[in-house]
Amino acid sequence: MTKRFWALALILALVVPTVVQAHVTVSPRQSTQGATERYTVRIPTEGTVATTGAELDVPEGVIVEVLQVPAGWTYAVERAEDRIVAITWQIDVKPGEFAEVGFVARNPREGTQIVWTLRQRFADGTVTDWTMAPNGTVRPTAVTQLAAMQRR
Repeated sequence: MTKRFWALALILALVVPTVVQAHVTVSPRQSTQGATERYTVRIPTEGTVATTGAELDVPEGVIVEVLQVPAGWTYAVERAEDRIVAITWQIDVKPGEFAEVGFVARNPREGTQIVWTLRQRFADGTVTDWTMAPNGTVRPTAVTQLAAMQRR
């Protein structure tokens, strides 16, 4: 095999995982138990079919306090008693573009991580769940690690 072949193989090995991982994400990926945090949901359209919306299930113990909705977007919230348990944002995100929405939430006071359930809706009617990886593990882009609260 030539050096050119191995150089191309190395480039593909470095680039392809980056492209594959570019999907709906929640950040930050690290926070603190009990903290009030601003979260950002990034919604890209990587393929040829436009995104029409995104859905986020709010895990038990997370209290959403404020929603940030860009102009032109619509949204709906689902509640269980007084707590927001799901948020659905609706808008068109054309192929090759991305959009970001946000919210402020109070983290649970216990636990080591928050696992967010993320779904992306497309113009052709398909829905992609970005929480679980094909191998059955939770994707790191759907997890916020929680550090212990600082005791005073």
